Amino acid sequence: MPEGLDRPLNMMDDTTRLHELGYAQELNRKLSKFSNFAISFTIISILSGCLTLYGYGLAHGGPPAMIWGWVIVGGLVMFAGLSMAEICSAYPTAGGLYYWAAKLAPGKSGPIWSWFAGWFNLLGQVAVTAGITFGCGYSLAAFLQLFTSQTYWTSSGHVVVITGALLFLQGMINTFGVDVVSIFNRVSVWWHLTGVAVIVVLLYIAPSSHEHQSASFIFGSAGWHAFGGMSGFSAPFYVFLLGLLVAQYTFTGYDASAHVTEETLNAAVAGPKGIVTSIWVSWVAGFVLLVGVSAAIPHIFPFSLAGTTYTGYGSIPFSFTGAGGAAGAPWVLIFEHSTGRVLGELLVLVVIGAQFFCGIASVTANSRMIYAFSRDGAVPFSSYWHKVSKRSHVPVHSAWFGVVGAFLLSATALKSSVAYFAVTSIAVIGLYVAYLIPVFLRRINGKAFVPGPWKLGKWGPVFGWIAIVWVAFICVLFSLPQYTPKAAGSSLLAFNFTPVAVVVVIGFAGIWYAVSARKWFKGPKIQGSPEELAAIEHELSI
Repeated sequence: MPEGLDRPLNMMDDTTRLHELGYAQELNRKLSKFSNFAISFTIISILSGCLTLYGYGLAHGGPPAMIWGWVIVGGLVMFAGLSMAEICSAYPTAGGLYYWAAKLAPGKSGPIWSWFAGWFNLLGQVAVTAGITFGCGYSLAAFLQLFTSQTYWTSSGHVVVITGALLFLQGMINTFGVDVVSIFNRVSVWWHLTGVAVIVVLLYIAPSSHEHQSASFIFGSAGWHAFGGMSGFSAPFYVFLLGLLVAQYTFTGYDASAHVTEETLNAAVAGPKGIVTSIWVSWVAGFVLLVGVSAAIPHIFPFSLAGTTYTGYGSIPFSFTGAGGAAGAPWVLIFEHSTGRVLGELLVLVVIGAQFFCGIASVTANSRMIYAFSRDGAVPFSSYWHKVSKRSHVPVHSAWFGVVGAFLLSATALKSSVAYFAVTSIAVIGLYVAYLIPVFLRRINGKAFVPGPWKLGKWGPVFGWIAIVWVAFICVLFSLPQYTPKAAGSSLLAFNFTPVAVVVVIGFAGIWYAVSARKWFKGPKIQGSPEELAAIEHELSI
């Protein structure tokens, strides 16, 4: 177990440590331990990740693949989170991953490791914000279709417009200061936990016209065969592996606890505890949610993929009818069928609220990462993105950088019906490469690491290497085709452009580094002497 969790720290210790790391206290340090946990838990958001990819999960192994995949991936993610938490305790700064990489790299290689860790993190942060809010936009569109009986709401154009409006609101909320964001995050924790409990209980006890699914359907072969062939692939193990995206995408964003450590009290302990606690609480609650929703799947179920009808298990057919619409959000149909239209609509609103909270927190984490990366001059027009509002003490420009970037990624849905799944894969690969670069460096250059008060001790190498091998595997896995052209409707729609996005970022960052940045980017900068740091802090306080 981690050691030294009870070492007392106060705000002065936090600011002193930040000065030792080279930075002024530009952001308001007001977040409690619970608030730090809340932002990561909110971004993981089981009501966002599990449900927005639920249709994808049905197409890739059905309930058994999702549920057993959740158990497996959650355990492996815990190893990654524990490894990151130990490093966060040593370096509690908003830069997080790229700062850690610079400090842990061997020899003089710090700048290049830091550069790529930062750019992968930036890619993943923008993609995960896009995935979260696009999922919220589609959920809201499905609700409007259910409420008005008008099918146009879930067209690609309407969903993209709704997503843009939601991103604008999330950007505005993030301009008002960390206090406002903290309130949303604290509410979000209880909204998620209470929401999961209410949804699962009502799906189980509410009057409905069908029986609940069997244990074999939820955990075994009946559920696997009921949805066989929806992805178009005939290789069961490959389909199961693709289905792991549901869990792996949901378990992203917990690095947010590191990105807000410059705003957290007792950061060297609260930050790592926020990472680990957000993972295990989500692991338990997400399992309950997936089992509850899967048990309520009706025996005759309207869901479509390219307008094809598939046969269910035994003698009872699953009718997947009608392309698009709420069929693209099967959990909406499950809610309505199980509880009735009015109660089902209320449950959908609970999910939409959770997804909106998740988007707010994601914009916050995104903005802090961009702010820190810009503070060290690694983003074009860095002086603009690094600017901190004197009124709210938040990096407003960085928040809008993330919002606009997320909208541009979301707009790819206008051209491809499966673009959303590629965006989620981009988020997973971008974030997890960034997560594991410092963990890898910690393992190969242990002498450079001076532990903070939160330690893993002898378990550190075991946890770290398991996480490293797993991330290397998923980077390949989620770049592979997710649907056959026949299942998706065409070769273009089936194309997984995740590798393209990753190569573009690597190419852009690599060429820029080789041509220019290697001459001036030396990793995280020291903002100044103690007197200069005090002057920066004084200027912001005026």
